Amino acid sequence: MSGIKIISDRLFSLAKGNLSSTVMRLAVVSVALALTVMIVSLAVVVGFKNQIRDKVVGFVAPIHIQTLDLNESFEEQPFVVDERLQKALTTTPGIRHYQMVANKAGMVKTDDEIQGVVMKGVEADYDWSYFEACLKDGEVPKYVDGERSTEVLVSKNIADKMLLQVGDDVRVWFIDEDMQARGRKFNVKGIFETGLSEFDERYLFCDLDQIRRLNRWADDETGVVEVWLNEVEDMDKVNEQLYFNIPGTLASYTARESNPQIFDWLALLDTNVWLILVLMFLVAGITVVSMLLIIIIEKTSTIGLLKAMGADNGFVRSVFMRRSLRILLLGMLIGNIIGVGFCLIQQYTGLIHLNPETYYLSAVPIELHWGTVVMLNLAVFVLWMLMLLIPTAIINRIRPSRSIRFE
Repeated sequence: MSGIKIISDRLFSLAKGNLSSTVMRLAVVSVALALTVMIVSLAVVVGFKNQIRDKVVGFVAPIHIQTLDLNESFEEQPFVVDERLQKALTTTPGIRHYQMVANKAGMVKTDDEIQGVVMKGVEADYDWSYFEACLKDGEVPKYVDGERSTEVLVSKNIADKMLLQVGDDVRVWFIDEDMQARGRKFNVKGIFETGLSEFDERYLFCDLDQIRRLNRWADDETGVVEVWLNEVEDMDKVNEQLYFNIPGTLASYTARESNPQIFDWLALLDTNVWLILVLMFLVAGITVVSMLLIIIIEKTSTIGLLKAMGADNGFVRSVFMRRSLRILLLGMLIGNIIGVGFCLIQQYTGLIHLNPETYYLSAVPIELHWGTVVMLNLAVFVLWMLMLLIPTAIINRIRPSRSIRFE
């Protein structure tokens, strides 16, 4: 083993000003850059997908139940949460909480501006945790069962357009079935911003009793039942079980089904990251293979001399593989330091910013999982080592009688 080390150190010296030393440095840089790009790409894509998913799910709930019809408007047909539906909601595994809501289209009007909106009515048991994290000013409304409240939660987008502030009164107009306009005055309790323009440009939150009164619904009727889960990742499985347990007049939908354009866009990111991983693996792998091939060609006479002195093919291959392994590990170490370091800096400082109107986020998201980093390192190391076996096969074909005279 010591003989292999001494010979490999002489053959692969980075200090020499020859072709092989330059190629080895390029191989180290290539491996480091490739692994850096892989780590950063995975962390960004995972973080981006999870944060956008959490934003959408936080607004619309993982699963929602409503009347089964062909209604394409924002307003739903009313139904009652009967015993069968309650049993399905309380016995299906994975469900943490459910709440009744309803939507109604209207128009916000001030002295100078007018804006179409959707009023989302919620009850006293509504889970405000997501919107409390999105508050820009004021606080979330606190509704009480049996007491109709005029407090509303307004998005920052609408508040800026309508020049509204916390504490201001705002009048919202609604159109009845008989095409008569009815106005209701509300008071702005808080202002939120989710970063999702599809929702921020449209929704206000109010007391569900206000929607019931406008729609002439009974006190126990609702338009939608939102279902919250212990684990968001289980929404497809839970929805499949829930769908067959609820009454036949109702249907349950996941957040993915109700917002396919956003989730389809996120699914495209998986294709992009796989493409990046494959390209980076091939670029670095080919560079490392080329490095070893160039060194073997450059050291052909030395290989012939070693064979003439009694070294077999296995010994010579070990000499080249040992040093190639060190170069590969050095590049991977540098790549891990740079990649993980960048991810940690971005995660804790938000150094690189994004346009929220385009990307829904104000900074490049990072979600770094150490298990993923370890698996990525193991996978690329094994694959690159297998690729290094290709050029070493040339060593078997080198004949001492001819190679010693090779220049």
